[in-house]
Amino acid sequence: MGKAIGQAGTKALSETELLRLQTIVIEDQRFVHMGWRTEGGFVGVHDRSSNSPIPDHISARFEDINSLIEGLISTNHKLKQSDFDPILHAAMIAFGFVFVHPFEDGNGRIHRYLIHHVLGEKQFSPQGIIFPVSSVILDNIEKYKKVLEDYSLPRLPLIRWEPTESGNIKVMNQTRDLYRFFDATPQAEFLYECVITTIEVTLPEEVRYLKKHDLMKTFLTHKFDMPDRKIELLIGFLRQNKGKLSQRALNNEFARLNHNEISMIENKYNELF
Repeated sequence: MGKAIGQAGTKALSETELLRLQTIVIEDQRFVHMGWRTEGGFVGVHDRSSNSPIPDHISARFEDINSLIEGLISTNHKLKQSDFDPILHAAMIAFGFVFVHPFEDGNGRIHRYLIHHVLGEKQFSPQGIIFPVSSVILDNIEKYKKVLEDYSLPRLPLIRWEPTESGNIKVMNQTRDLYRFFDATPQAEFLYECVITTIEVTLPEEVRYLKKHDLMKTFLTHKFDMPDRKIELLIGFLRQNKGKLSQRALNNEFARLNHNEISMIENKYNELF
């Protein structure tokens, strides 16, 4: 996912690009059908006794995926050429994509990538800097689930489906317009909240951390003849263990540090952080 987000806004959105992104976010492809779905899809669980699907969300019919994705890409192109609000633009494209759910797997990750992509393409977020809005979204996972359900649950009674022998579903009526036209207000409001939190809280915290990190790195560079890779590993161990080097680290990677050096390093980390 990080690899994909690092490329956000640099390549034009197209069917080929979406298919390429799936190959990036799905590292182990042995158990996943890659490319557009060739059967129904849903998000939910199965009944433990009958294995019958219990959907929370029903994906677009696989027969409609090509036309829906074409429409999404065309809409994105038109909005990109306009002065339409970038956050509303990102909400429409990213949530429009995830409601279609065109892939067997990887939809959620590509959906969050598309938020970064649109904000980068519209030059809302600086090029070359990861704007960490997707981590803010995941920090608000319950509210995120609620805005997904605001779309999905009212549509369930409008979709006629039957279970398949494989535990999937087959949609029996025409549903394409349910995915083409939807009120994205709850999703846009949620995304706006996440963007504000990113700007006002997450980014300042990240800047403060990076300053402290650089001071700690400078201290270690001056005191010890360690390569950068080793210094980053040391800081990582301290961060993971709340300012103390674990016994595992002391027995392995940093076994050559003496007691006084360990105390000096831990004291400096706790002073800074």
